[in-house]
Amino acid sequence: MLCAEAGSELPGCTHLSTRIYPHPCAHPVREALQEHGGDAGPAPSSCSGRGVASSHAELPGCTMTLSLAAAARAAQVSICLFLCLSWGSCCPPSCQCTERAGAKAVLCSARHLEEIPKDIPQDAVFLKLDTNSITRIPSNAFRHLSHLEELDLSRNAIEKIDGAAFKGVAAGLRTLDLSSNRIRSIPKEALLMLNAKLRLANNPWHCECALQEVLWEAQLDPDSVQDITCHTAPREEYVGKPLLQVLDAGVNFCSVRQRTTDVAMFITMFGWFAMVITYVVCYVRHNREDARKHVEYLKSLPSTQNPAETISTVL
Repeated sequence: MLCAEAGSELPGCTHLSTRIYPHPCAHPVREALQEHGGDAGPAPSSCSGRGVASSHAELPGCTMTLSLAAAARAAQVSICLFLCLSWGSCCPPSCQCTERAGAKAVLCSARHLEEIPKDIPQDAVFLKLDTNSITRIPSNAFRHLSHLEELDLSRNAIEKIDGAAFKGVAAGLRTLDLSSNRIRSIPKEALLMLNAKLRLANNPWHCECALQEVLWEAQLDPDSVQDITCHTAPREEYVGKPLLQVLDAGVNFCSVRQRTTDVAMFITMFGWFAMVITYVVCYVRHNREDARKHVEYLKSLPSTQNPAETISTVL
């Protein structure tokens, strides 16, 4: 006896749709909870145990308690859980994972992200987070990515970078792109042990000693150095100029800060010295006044001795 085609209704033969999931980390559980139907292929034409797709096909000599589709879904769930939980290699929902030169690349470009995804695979070597709306790089944001070599954070809205933002990956990074953001300054400790080639162009930098120290220690990409310009600076004449050009002209922002610090310390020391001198003068004047009053008191006392002798004896 033959089963009916998908969608037909024959007595004694019930057909459930079958779906195919090409990727083991698709979402079979979510799909299985949906109503049966949709674009399903035709049911097998034979009611043999080999071809039945229904979980309760009740025909004489044709009974099957577990459908092939349900078994496939269960296997896909097991594989996905094993990969995601044991290896941590499933791709984040907002990203695409692929292979590049035999290494895993995680592509999250232009996905409207406002923060760095938490579930990036641990074996990621290339990570692209460019053209999003990320505003901050928090501490230990990439600490679990010990294989990371290239990190692209360009064309975001990054304003703040924590001191331990690249902790755990600094030694292995080869390229770090922070260009075209809203970065005004970057903490020096964030770049400690960082051997990566840095791209810092097209940011509203505040040219000061801290930025100068960062540039002294960082390995800048030669192609982007000229695009690091002073958006603000201690002196108006530096605004709008490339920072490298200002430094080549002999300007040293750190020496300006050192002179300012020296002047402040000198003023503070002079103030303390003036206070000490004032205290000593007041102390001496107070003692002289007390001594004068004491002498006048002694003169007023009745005595048979010559007042002059009494005074000399007291003194």
